[in-house]
Amino acid sequence: MRIFSWNVNGIRAVIKKGFFQWIDKENPDIVCLQETKIHSDQITPEIQHKQGYHSYFFSAQRKGYSGVAVYSKLPPQEVHYGFGLPIFDEEGRVLHLQFPDFHLVNVYFPNGKRDDTRLQYKYDFYSSLLDYLRPFLQKKEKMIVCGDYNTAHQEIDLARPKENKNISGFLPEERKWLDRYLAEGFIDTFRSLHPNKIQYSWWSHFARARERNIGWRIDYHFASLALQKKLKKAEIHDSVQGSDHCPIMLEI
Repeated sequence: MRIFSWNVNGIRAVIKKGFFQWIDKENPDIVCLQETKIHSDQITPEIQHKQGYHSYFFSAQRKGYSGVAVYSKLPPQEVHYGFGLPIFDEEGRVLHLQFPDFHLVNVYFPNGKRDDTRLQYKYDFYSSLLDYLRPFLQKKEKMIVCGDYNTAHQEIDLARPKENKNISGFLPEERKWLDRYLAEGFIDTFRSLHPNKIQYSWWSHFARARERNIGWRIDYHFASLALQKKLKKAEIHDSVQGSDHCPIMLEI
């Protein structure tokens, strides 16, 4: 099974850039999208009904902002829109799909760069989501939590760690939250399979950063320890255009 995750920076924009053709080429089993920027009343039949896939959208209340979506060949047994806290769910950040053999949680973590208020919101989100996920980990459930985490974990995960040590996205406290997730029983699947590989999933729009590969790895498939023996491949498809992020893939 191949599960892709991609912050598309607007689903309508990426569709115009060949998103559905990309799906036809890759033929993924599941695609998780973040930052769809589409309100529920803007989802047309063409967007919702991709041939061969079931689709699920969770939009922010505010138009043109945030939002997550999943296209899946397999119909889930249950779909949970959000995780029960209105302060976060109103921004459309979490879709939890329960399949017969595993849980898939598609997450768009907040960006903390705007101001201190949003940085605290980001920390609170990390904490509250971990509280939501912890019971599944304690029951040793098979679980994948994928998406745009908006944090580079280690120095290997961004091109210029020293210059960004005081910038949200690489602050010590943000990185500690990723440490906490791993300590609770998650695996960073890409780093588990590629301990020393330098590859990025997001690039700034400024100063030809993508062309120069001045990037960050902030998109992840975290998997519960119960899935460790099932991991086959973890890839970053950094040649795929259409967004400031690129797709990442996990095969189990």
